Amino acid sequence: MTAHSRPRFHLAFPVTDLEAARAFYGGILGCPLGRESQDWIDFDFHGHQIVAHRVPVEQHPVQSGTAVDGHSVPAFHFGLLVDWDDFDPLAERLRQAGVPFIIEPYLRFAGLAGEQKTLFVRDPSGNALEFKSFRDERMIFARE
Repeated sequence: MTAHSRPRFHLAFPVTDLEAARAFYGGILGCPLGRESQDWIDFDFHGHQIVAHRVPVEQHPVQSGTAVDGHSVPAFHFGLLVDWDDFDPLAERLRQAGVPFIIEPYLRFAGLAGEQKTLFVRDPSGNALEFKSFRDERMIFARE
């Protein structure tokens, strides 16, 4: 293992507009840029490597949802577990940038195992992202 205490993930995902992806991930979310070409851009997603690959609009996948806690959650999504104190400022930064919420920020599973703050947004290409936070990190994988 490296100096990092946990392995980092790598995720490649399709986008239809690299400049819009650069503005969203690099600008609004504050992810530093890595390598890039005319067809892809690496971003440092809080220590994880995500890569936006440009695809034609007609080849971008359609996303379906599933019911979770009374909401239709996009079946494919990715995101981050952020510190409890960082969740509300992140939600406000997204709101101020005019990013529409798929699911507005709220407290999910209140009073139950897995209680968390969560929100969902889409990037400019329609990819769904979830940001969530646990007051008690023991709840991340709690079953009961």
